Amino acid sequence: MAARKIDGKWYADFRFQHADGTAERVRKRSPVQSKAGADQFEHQLRTELLAPARTTPKEVPKFSAYATEFMETYVIANNKPSERSMKASILKHHLLPVFADMPLDAIKLHPIEVFKASLLAKGLSRKRVNNILACLGKMLRYAHEVELIEVVPRVKLLKIPPQKFDFLSFDELSRLTEALKGDPERWALVLLGADAGLRQGEIIALEWGDVELVAGVLTVRRSSWKGQVGTPKSGRERKVPLTARLKAALKAHRHLKSELVFCHSDGKPFTQSAIEAALRFGCKRAGLRIIGSHVLRHTFCSHLAMRGAAPKAIQELVGHSTLSMTLRYMHLAPSALREAIGLLDFGQPVGSAASTAV
Repeated sequence: MAARKIDGKWYADFRFQHADGTAERVRKRSPVQSKAGADQFEHQLRTELLAPARTTPKEVPKFSAYATEFMETYVIANNKPSERSMKASILKHHLLPVFADMPLDAIKLHPIEVFKASLLAKGLSRKRVNNILACLGKMLRYAHEVELIEVVPRVKLLKIPPQKFDFLSFDELSRLTEALKGDPERWALVLLGADAGLRQGEIIALEWGDVELVAGVLTVRRSSWKGQVGTPKSGRERKVPLTARLKAALKAHRHLKSELVFCHSDGKPFTQSAIEAALRFGCKRAGLRIIGSHVLRHTFCSHLAMRGAAPKAIQELVGHSTLSMTLRYMHLAPSALREAIGLLDFGQPVGSAASTAV
């Protein structure tokens, strides 16, 4: 059945089977009313059905429109307040001024390399440039995940030499803690960083319910950033045993003004400036250089490494997300290499063939 006459009119009338196995009945009136015309029309219809379907190309959004969506969806759902603020700043000051009017699929390797060179030419540090590039890279990878672009361009980060970090020597920490022993609040604050490795935001958000003085352990459950309280940076809580002096400092500092360990007289939580002021006071009294709370955390990691603590144990105590972050401190363990080589002597009798062979 192909061309047929129905009620005096010529039609192309046939069954067509598609590539997916489905079939349909096609019946259409021929524009040329003759058997030959209907046959030709039927051939035309079959040809059109056999031709691959033409799809309208998906419109790729411009970077500016996508940036708004990215901030309102991915960033809100997956990033902490500090990370949201950082990404918003990078977008405003660096990415939007350059890429705002570009379609996402036009942001390829060459434009990215030109952008990288321009950031370096402005005098930005290599670490800062990498932070900006990492943000751009995440945005492009997410655009691929939600099927806005088909190919993710490679974003090449700059190589950065190992960064130096400041920490207090054993003597300097002893001087600082001795200078503050008569001031329980500042004494406890310093030791939470130097003897427990808490971040500044974790110190601000610490509650008395997180401190078990009898058991001698505290639990890091939350962190504060500009008044916004969330989970710690790693996203999970961790337990830290208390040193004897930290336990004594917390006992001496115990108060009923608030559930917070550190608060003002009205019960309101400490801010970053209050932490910094406390450290300035202690450093001046001890005759030390002025340090920030991050130096206390570096001190905690450094002293553990120098005392021979295992890298994995340090990682767990400070809440590093990766072991590579902890390994930055391991060069401070002077006996590590010697002890490692010493393992080869274990079980080898002195004067044996194995120990004397050259």
